Amino acid sequence: MSSLEEPLSLDRLPRLSNIDRMDGRFSSNACRPVGDDGMGERWIDGRNCSSSNSCDEDFDEYGRGSYGWKRQFRDRPYNGVSNRRSFSGGWRNVLFNGVPKFVKIVEVGPRDGLQNEKNNVPTSVKVELIRKLVSCGLPVVEVTGFVSPKWVPQLSDAKDVMQAVKNLEGARLPVLTPNLTGFEAAIASGAKEVAVFASASESFSKANINCSIEESLVRYRAVTSAAKKLSIPVRGSMLPIMSLTKNLLDFGLILVRVGYISCVVGCPVEGAISPSKVAYLAKELHDMGCFEISLGDTIGVATPGTVIPMLEAVMAVVPVEKLAVHFHDTYGQSLPNILVSLQMGVCTVDSSVSGLGGCPYAKGATGNVATEDVVYMLNGLGVKTNVDLAKLLQAGEFISKHLGRQSSSKAAIALTRVSADASKI
Repeated sequence: MSSLEEPLSLDRLPRLSNIDRMDGRFSSNACRPVGDDGMGERWIDGRNCSSSNSCDEDFDEYGRGSYGWKRQFRDRPYNGVSNRRSFSGGWRNVLFNGVPKFVKIVEVGPRDGLQNEKNNVPTSVKVELIRKLVSCGLPVVEVTGFVSPKWVPQLSDAKDVMQAVKNLEGARLPVLTPNLTGFEAAIASGAKEVAVFASASESFSKANINCSIEESLVRYRAVTSAAKKLSIPVRGSMLPIMSLTKNLLDFGLILVRVGYISCVVGCPVEGAISPSKVAYLAKELHDMGCFEISLGDTIGVATPGTVIPMLEAVMAVVPVEKLAVHFHDTYGQSLPNILVSLQMGVCTVDSSVSGLGGCPYAKGATGNVATEDVVYMLNGLGVKTNVDLAKLLQAGEFISKHLGRQSSSKAAIALTRVSADASKI
């Protein structure tokens, strides 16, 4: 096994050491009580204070700063049952300050999820999976990729898949196009929305698409230029992103939906990736005309502590409403990474039904975060997605049965078990 195929060892994982901790939000001297069972007058830094006291250096009234929950759990009300503080609606708002009311989920299972499967998945199965996913209420389903069948044989039926689903209503159906040849093939097959991808790692770029980062940008400028020629009437509109998309598609025009950036936190060859590299690529893709930039933790090494500085760097050059996050679950950090991304203003999340996926050039990387897990978490937060979880579970069960293995979604496994147990009563 080459070093490219191995996950990062512990000594090469991205570290938190030099991260800006966001105005003291994660400061080591922030007010935190020693215990959780009583209000307490002693704090972990040894100071004494009364419940009426407030620590000015650690506390902002709600709304004064970017983060209203610097003061940690003081004056939280008791629930009157076991002398423990209740998780009231007010404190829920503090803990999840900044989480949007609606999150757009981009389903990447049919393309990113299946592209690394060793056994051939019939075109008919892919088409049925796409139909089921669209019926769930998912607003965007990436259906395939017009890539080299030599390197990604699983997607050799891209033309047939696209032609079979191009008239489906209820969702946008983007496809991946690595170059102008792929773009032209996609358009000929009926695609109305395409995506391009680049890597923040020079080594990974050469291994994945056989060119340097700068060479890849030259390729994508050709793709975005061709797309712009087909969408001149409304491309300059300052409409909100969903309205812009609807108008373009109503005109039968072509969108460059997203510029994917891989290895935004770590690379299997180079180790930790500088946030400045990611920011540079994001700005380049945004300036080309990509209306959405998806930031991908390709090998799943990100943690909330490394996601924060990466997002801060990108948000300095690209509007946050143009950003999406794309996490793999190699180290089980996808959901906390998504949560902190939402708290920072990101409103779009890529995910894959049943946690399908991986990476042909980073075999230690496991699948994408499961769409079922993301929807379950967002439902629990009261965040709307317009996704029918019951139908989503059925779609996941469908593809998992065909692949002959259990779903990688923890929520799907648990909910299926609960349903099965209930049926026996």
